[in-house]
Amino acid sequence: MGELSLATLVVIAVNVLVSFKGFSDQSFFNKYKFNISDIKQGSKFQIFTSGFLHVDTGHLFVNMLTLYFFANVLIYNLGAIAFIIIYLGSLLLGNLLSYFFHKDDYNYTAVGASGAVMGVLYSAILLQPDMTLGLFFVIPVPAYVFGIGYLLYTIYGMKRRTDNIGHDAHFGGATGGYLITMLFAPWVFETHLLMVVLLAIPIVVLFLLQRTGRI
Repeated sequence: MGELSLATLVVIAVNVLVSFKGFSDQSFFNKYKFNISDIKQGSKFQIFTSGFLHVDTGHLFVNMLTLYFFANVLIYNLGAIAFIIIYLGSLLLGNLLSYFFHKDDYNYTAVGASGAVMGVLYSAILLQPDMTLGLFFVIPVPAYVFGIGYLLYTIYGMKRRTDNIGHDAHFGGATGGYLITMLFAPWVFETHLLMVVLLAIPIVVLFLLQRTGRI
């Protein structure tokens, strides 16, 4: 945390450039946002491109600020290439999960790097579970408690579907960060085995709920 690495700077720059283009060009925004109807008709690229668009500057700022805080944990432990792979892999898995849950809702649209950023956050938690996060930027909470709690809340949000938050993409992104990190850092099974098991609980819960038709 603290230093802005070249890899992080590149990711932030791409998000800023694409997002600001979308702010000023509605046709560009509509072409590259996540849109179930368009994807069904062949615009599969939206599963990727929508992850670099944002609704407004506030949405962009929160995502990039979170990325700035946690990207270096990945870069320090795994390297810049692994960070980029985890970021993009989480983005894709987040939007693929969103597609899975909304594939029959032709009016569903979404944008944002939240899935990718959640992947980075959960990767950081897995790599450094003794971190303390600030809940609402004030209340200190162990990273692993935040991770488990947030994914359980995300499942709750996916069941209710009463807000405009892309809970599916958040969950998919976090799961992507979790799984890809274990591929790059199998040593976490030795050093943080309990955390590996605990962070898997919400993923198993979602799988069971989906298999039993309860979500």
